[in-house]
Amino acid sequence: MSTTEDARDEHRIVVTGFGVVSSIGSGRDGFLDGLRAGRCGAKPISRWDATAFPHYNACEVTDFEPADGLRRVSPKETGRVAALAAVAARMAMADAGFPLETARAEHGLIAVGTTCGESLELDAVAEAEVRDEHAPLAAESARLLGPGRLAATAAAELDLRDVETVTIPTACAAGNYAIAYGADAIRAGEADFALCGGADAVNRMAFAGFFRMGAMATERCRPFDRDRDGTMWGEGSASLVLESLAHARRRGATIHAEVLGFQLNCDADHPTAPVRQRVAACISGALADARVDPADLDVIFAHATGTKASDPMEVGAIRDVFGDTALPPIVGLKSMIGHTMGAAGAHTCIAAMLAMRHGFLPPTVNFQNPDPDCVIDCVPNTARPARIRTAMVNSLGFGGNNAAVVLREFSDGIEGANR
Repeated sequence: MSTTEDARDEHRIVVTGFGVVSSIGSGRDGFLDGLRAGRCGAKPISRWDATAFPHYNACEVTDFEPADGLRRVSPKETGRVAALAAVAARMAMADAGFPLETARAEHGLIAVGTTCGESLELDAVAEAEVRDEHAPLAAESARLLGPGRLAATAAAELDLRDVETVTIPTACAAGNYAIAYGADAIRAGEADFALCGGADAVNRMAFAGFFRMGAMATERCRPFDRDRDGTMWGEGSASLVLESLAHARRRGATIHAEVLGFQLNCDADHPTAPVRQRVAACISGALADARVDPADLDVIFAHATGTKASDPMEVGAIRDVFGDTALPPIVGLKSMIGHTMGAAGAHTCIAAMLAMRHGFLPPTVNFQNPDPDCVIDCVPNTARPARIRTAMVNSLGFGGNNAAVVLREFSDGIEGANR
């Protein structure tokens, strides 16, 4: 390989492994089966009493037991969200065939995105205070609250003592932010590999907040449907192993996809209502960074929360970028797994890679009635065979945080290089 090719490969970012915990299936095979089947994880909340709310469905992960997935960290010494993050990270490293002994000798990074952090522990602290405002703070819950514990717990679980750990709190866009953070660190030569993703859990505090805003669906999330009535809280975790192409080649890794480009921006306007022009700028910026023409996209995985205002805004922003070019299929993954908040972007990137590898478009389920404000092909209700080479994943977070990631099926030629 020439020096020029080697230098180029140091700046190409590839995904060599991933781990996923979700309400429709966990691990590579479980998640893939759920996507193909168009499974919906919505069901009544079981972990805490939500019956005081008029409706109380969510996409919980009911089969997750930290003790089944953790090897070094004690389940008694960590919260559920940190355990979710750590288990996904362990899955990802195993999927990448990345020996932990090798990783411990290199410069690594762990970035975990989240909206609520260790939310169930916060619920427990608040509940105790409501019962007795003069009671001392429960130490066993309070010590788990620090959001930095999410990435640190993943590092402890893998015994990666010299990695940089960072928890990224950019709400619903945090999973994509974590991927961008890791890709930038590798491009800059600050990390040899990065574990990037997100984790969140269904919790009373955030559920109540969404309910009071009128943003929570009564039964299921129905993106792009005329009669949609809100989003559906979801939970789980997702983690991707990122490396430079050169690093992946040196260790003979299997490559799932290439991270061609991304864009991050902020509306700097309203705390919960994204601005169409800024979302369009984020989408066009990601395409420019990836050097991809809109006509070359095979699918867009939209943020698609299923709320009345957000879905047509996002479709409008996409149309602003595409102009007269025909839109590709636009999938709303939250119809299946719910809104997994800080994990949403990473969950969706994994769905996009599985779709590439196995040749299908995941469906937007629960779809019944087309909306004249969202005239798109949303792959309604049933997965569809398709050849997918290039996909975009959108994430739009509270606080005006926007993030878009462009993934491509790996090609060994220089046309795949994003730098």
